[in-house]
Amino acid sequence: MDYTIATKDHEAQVLMTGRLTFNDHAKLRALIKEMLQNASKRQVLDLSALEFVDSAGIGMLLIAREELSNLDKQFVLRKATGQVKRVLTVAQLGKLITIED
Repeated sequence: MDYTIATKDHEAQVLMTGRLTFNDHAKLRALIKEMLQNASKRQVLDLSALEFVDSAGIGMLLIAREELSNLDKQFVLRKATGQVKRVLTVAQLGKLITIED
């Protein structure tokens, strides 16, 4: 998993690429730290270029949501497609995290 961050329209937009798996724990921890330090109250993960996510990746997204909400920041997942969208749907993440098309 790789990512780039851009601030646009009062929100931090993170474009994630590749695969989000257990092996990306350290990278996602670094991303969460950057998101926590970013001044934007709305933190958006653009998943349009993410090809795959496993159960560990879902768990890490939930950790990100919890840590951001502790600082009163909104966490949003956007533009999931294919396998990633199916996994988010099956896991019913929409009940806990805002998911936008």
